[in-house]
Amino acid sequence: MRFPPRRQPSRWEVPLRGATALSLRDADSSDLPFLRRLYASSRAAELAAIPWPETAKQAFCDSQFDLQHHHYVTHFVTADFLIVLQDNVPIGRLYLHEADQVLTIVDILLDEAVRSQGLGSALLHRLQQEVRGKALDELTLQVLITNHAAHRLYERHGFVVEGEDAAMRLGMRWRP
Repeated sequence: MRFPPRRQPSRWEVPLRGATALSLRDADSSDLPFLRRLYASSRAAELAAIPWPETAKQAFCDSQFDLQHHHYVTHFVTADFLIVLQDNVPIGRLYLHEADQVLTIVDILLDEAVRSQGLGSALLHRLQQEVRGKALDELTLQVLITNHAAHRLYERHGFVVEGEDAAMRLGMRWRP
């Protein structure tokens, strides 16, 4: 399933301040193999404990990626589906949806090799600037309760927990 048509010009294709050679660009169908690998790598630790052959783990990740991608592109048709680049090399994804004066981080995922280098902070700073610049009411996201590192990152950037859902996710919100 393809990404929805892009808006031209993209408001996101500007280098990010505070992060060396970090930029964003609109995702397109040619990014799907990268995004599939990125998703699979995010599930690797979880699947390591399961005694499946590698082919079964790959098939599982492929099917889960397909379901997730289908969900995102059908439920967030007006979202910005972005690829995070460092030195013009894809290192992550950032999916954003704006509606009713709220910018929502639908999904943010960086390759494990680049985590803990300040890149997530640079992305959050850019999004907070966007919320301020457009006079939006808030920036929201959901994070798995078990993702303690991300939870700490969001709290350092002023996000507060607003609730918990049945899927073990915390709703978090930042207001300028």
